[in-house]
Amino acid sequence: MHKKRLIVGFIPMIFLVGCEVGPDYSPPKLDLPAPDAKSSAMDRDIDTFMSEKWWKIFSDSSINKLEDSAIAHNYDLKQAIANIEEARAAAGITAADLMPTVGALVSGDKTHVSKKTATPMRDTVDYLGVSNVSYELDFFGKYRRANEAARAILLSSRAAKEVVLLTITADVAKTYFLLRALDAKLAIARRTLKTREESHRVYKSRLQNGYCTELDCLRIESDMSSVEATVHDLEAAVAKTENALGVLIGDSPRKIMSQKISRGQSLEKLRITSNVPNGIPSNLLQRRPDVLQAEGQLIAANAKIGEAIAMHFPSISLTGIFGFESKSLTDLFSNGSDLWKLSGGISLPIFSGGKISCMSAVAKARYKKTLALYEKTVQNAFREVLDALISRRKNSEIVKSRTRQMNALKKSYNIAQTQKESGLIGMLDLLDVERGLLAAEMELVGALQNHMNSIVDLCKALGGGWNKNRLK
Repeated sequence: MHKKRLIVGFIPMIFLVGCEVGPDYSPPKLDLPAPDAKSSAMDRDIDTFMSEKWWKIFSDSSINKLEDSAIAHNYDLKQAIANIEEARAAAGITAADLMPTVGALVSGDKTHVSKKTATPMRDTVDYLGVSNVSYELDFFGKYRRANEAARAILLSSRAAKEVVLLTITADVAKTYFLLRALDAKLAIARRTLKTREESHRVYKSRLQNGYCTELDCLRIESDMSSVEATVHDLEAAVAKTENALGVLIGDSPRKIMSQKISRGQSLEKLRITSNVPNGIPSNLLQRRPDVLQAEGQLIAANAKIGEAIAMHFPSISLTGIFGFESKSLTDLFSNGSDLWKLSGGISLPIFSGGKISCMSAVAKARYKKTLALYEKTVQNAFREVLDALISRRKNSEIVKSRTRQMNALKKSYNIAQTQKESGLIGMLDLLDVERGLLAAEMELVGALQNHMNSIVDLCKALGGGWNKNRLK
């Protein structure tokens, strides 16, 4: 009866818990801007840029295919997913520290003693079957704080994966726009090169027949060679950009070597039909996975303080052994063969040369460092949105200005061609106008690329297609 009371009394002691030392986490107070009166209407505009596949706002099937491939095969994303699995397993390890450890032992042995000894029994047989339970009572929350930190790190790793995903999808879109811009510039350069080659052919013939000077012919040849070099530069840039896209979408080395990136709409045909927001959403910090990633690290750092402080307090452990022992295997579970043992211990740190105090100081310093990182992440979130809004607005105006410039130069070129045919100006004067038109066309393509990139930057700054439910 006494034995049963001991066993029954041991069970609830396993689950005894005490207080958790160290500070409980509370979100830092931030100096954030007040919500705009028009924030609800603005948020509706922003929601268009917050779909899970935000890149579909460009209505380009090639972008859609590239993004899907990147999500499925990009190696940076695979590493981020593996980090989540690692953090989940680590959280499982710390959670296991909160539970008792149970083991079992079954053994049988036979001993033969030398005849030269004084032992009356020279042959002995013993069978043993026991289970053991050990548990450290978490009175001061050392393991609970460790578990809290591990769960926060898991949350942070999940958010980090969303950051990687958002960065990759944004890089794919911007690299694709770079490729389409290079395609457009290459087409312009090749068209101009044909014109220069024809002009050089005509003037070379005139030089041979004495109708122009060698200086005029050499100047035209120089212009032709300059455009030819531009064509070669652009061809190399196109090939390198295709390779970069191949890496982003996770192509194998064989595919990168042999497969060409499919093209969709040209830059000038890409249109954003939705209203582009002009302000910062009221719930920006909830939309940004990098902010949640930083906060997860902050929660973990805060819990580590409690874990370090708990090292100052005693460790209380309980151990129980329950089983059976007999000389005969058939009698192992018979009445009277049972055995048990209960024990407890307290381990109290008395002197460690200041090690435990230093561990607490390290944890507190790391919290301060992580807090600064969190506040900087929040600050950077607002800056990125403001920068993206300014870039989107100004790049849109730049495209309009560059379009007007190119249209004016096109008219100038047409007029110059007519004057050239009428003999009012020379070929070199026409080439001067053509050089200006070439530069304007290139600059317009660059402006269109920057405009598309600013839309991508805005989607990324707003958190892209991140869905908070995916972190659960």
